[in-house]
Amino acid sequence: MVKRSRIVAFLLIVVVFAGLMGGTTNNILKDIKLGLDLQGGFEVLYKVEPIDGKKINADILNSTAQALDKRINVLGVSEPSIQIEGKDRIRVQLAGITDQNKARELLSTEANLSFRDVNDKKLMDGSDLVQGGAEQVFDEYGKPSVSLKLKNAEKFKDVTTEVLGNPLVIWLDYEEGDSYAEEATKADPKFLSNPMVSSVLNTDTVSITGNFTIEEAKTLAELLDAGALPVKLTEVYSTSVGAQFGDQALKETVFAGIVGVGLVFLFMLFYYRLPGLIAVITLSIFVYLNLLVIDLINGVLTLPGIAALILGVGMAVDANIITYERIKDELKVGKTLKSAYQAGNKNSISTIIDANLTTILASVILFAYGTSSVRGFATLLIVSILVSFITAVYGTRLLLGLIVNSKAFNKRPSWFGVNKKDIKHIGENYDTLTLPTKFDRIDFVKYKNVFFGISSVLVVVGIIVIAVFRLNLGIDFAAGSRVEISSEKPLTTEAVQADMDALGITADDITISGENNDRAAIRIKGDMSQSKVAELKTTLHDKYGSDPNVSTVSPTVGKELAKNAFYAIILASLGIILYVTIRFEIYMALAAIIALLHDAFFIIVIFSFTRLEVDITFIAAVLTIVGYSINDTIVTFDRIRENLVKKKRITTAKEIKDIINTSIRQTFTRSLNTVLTVVICVIALLIFGSESIRNFSLALLIGLIGGAYSSIFIASQLWFVWKKKELKKKGVLITVKEKRVSSDEPQV
Repeated sequence: MVKRSRIVAFLLIVVVFAGLMGGTTNNILKDIKLGLDLQGGFEVLYKVEPIDGKKINADILNSTAQALDKRINVLGVSEPSIQIEGKDRIRVQLAGITDQNKARELLSTEANLSFRDVNDKKLMDGSDLVQGGAEQVFDEYGKPSVSLKLKNAEKFKDVTTEVLGNPLVIWLDYEEGDSYAEEATKADPKFLSNPMVSSVLNTDTVSITGNFTIEEAKTLAELLDAGALPVKLTEVYSTSVGAQFGDQALKETVFAGIVGVGLVFLFMLFYYRLPGLIAVITLSIFVYLNLLVIDLINGVLTLPGIAALILGVGMAVDANIITYERIKDELKVGKTLKSAYQAGNKNSISTIIDANLTTILASVILFAYGTSSVRGFATLLIVSILVSFITAVYGTRLLLGLIVNSKAFNKRPSWFGVNKKDIKHIGENYDTLTLPTKFDRIDFVKYKNVFFGISSVLVVVGIIVIAVFRLNLGIDFAAGSRVEISSEKPLTTEAVQADMDALGITADDITISGENNDRAAIRIKGDMSQSKVAELKTTLHDKYGSDPNVSTVSPTVGKELAKNAFYAIILASLGIILYVTIRFEIYMALAAIIALLHDAFFIIVIFSFTRLEVDITFIAAVLTIVGYSINDTIVTFDRIRENLVKKKRITTAKEIKDIINTSIRQTFTRSLNTVLTVVICVIALLIFGSESIRNFSLALLIGLIGGAYSSIFIASQLWFVWKKKELKKKGVLITVKEKRVSSDEPQV
């Protein structure tokens, strides 16, 4: 008898969630903060150095961060990000700022005001000013000037007495070696003003006059009011994104996400029918919950973050596929729909947990060793995995359970993607170990030496390729600067080279891209000064009508990023070995790690051969593959372990071979489908997504394809070789611990 109440409950749950999502999604999207790569902005990492011989400590770092915050208030930036990193660094992110040149200058200026005589002797400094006493005014000639309120009129009287008949030189950020005598001969001297003192002044107000514009005078007054920095800030990394680049990146990547997720939905509906519909519902809830979590934790959504969300959809559907395939297997051996549903859920949960935890492990390491944008990617990837577990496991089981327990589909296996002719009678005593598959004719172990040989040859060729071509290291690792130009008209290498020559900049490499050759990427070796960066941005903006993207990395940071990338990959590999050893066994762990390092290696080889740029997002892609490519291997090993338990004792190598072949055949479809759903999302990112994450997407695609190959043709075969040696040594393999029966009776 059909239980209509279960179907009504199913529909009510769907309607409630649809109403909730429809009514709140727009508000959530409005509240989510966008990173500077999606709305334009400026990010800089400073090394904090002492100016008075004092050691940098937590108090000095905090006071410096507070001083920077005051300066940012002058810029009018809403919700800036100021983060103290390590023992001597501060990272500042200003999303949505329009005048990035002004921001750069305002942040790094120490604002140490000093009054000196013509021999550069300091007579007064910023400590003699009343806090907040600076303001922009006009002098007697109507020119913009800055009025300063002094704490002590008597001290100023003494100063003017000392320099009477000579200029009083007012400096901002006087440095050792600066000379008034030298600067006075220049058309644009470093000092702010040098008024002649013709009489003793007993006043608590002084004016700074000069060739200021109103904006310059106002900025100087605000800067002095904000106070001097207690330290010297040295820029070691910076990146700026033009608003046009950010807006375009957002539109392209969101469109790529819609295409990718839409195709995944269609695939699930076509292949899994009714369970596929439930997957579409839970995946929609998955996307909604991810956005809600970002909003609740006050997170910043970045370009890599959107990529992580899109990848998360592909990964979230894996849990559905693993569960659905197990249910299909149970239906095929003749079980009822309810029994198949229960057995499928029970047998798939450990695989889902193992697959998700390995990816979380890689994501945590990626967060620990990544930069700010990569950390954003890792954070959202972790959130996606946790949310997917809730929606794809508990959400799917709730909805699918209601459908199954309604009994409306007991006689309709085709609604679950199972053909009636493939269903065995329960009396035939088939189980998942003996269940025939479409791949029974394929002997995956027989040709192991062929697979090993192919991979070995490719590894040797890869080593030669890397030795000859090496890696085309981006500025993240090689240090230097990178400039990206967007133009309404087609660009040429010669024209861009001419622009650089006119600015006196030596371009190491120029790459033209875009559908209409309307984008150019320029790599520049060596450091560019702040003034040169400002000149470059102004010149290119005037010529092309939009702000270029400019990133600079110091050699120190480049070396640190390279070192951290190496540590991250090593730690991720060791962590996975440890986890798989605990959950499975050491031979499976070693086989899995060799397979995933095999995948990562070929990503590096292809990037070397094609001369694609290797940057920090490339490392993020490699670590994502390290975490994700093991998923398929774990799915296969989990089935091998299950089938081993059913055998209990193994005495011949053929038994091991048969178990591996059977396990690969049984998981072959789900291995392909789990990879396919993520590949669909990655291809959508690659074709339709922002160009700035194109290399990242390509690295993921290579790794995913390599991961499918290695999990099917390398990992299990390696395990077979080692297990066969163990069998030869021991004579028999016990796969289930036999309980020893204790008795007082004599044993014979």
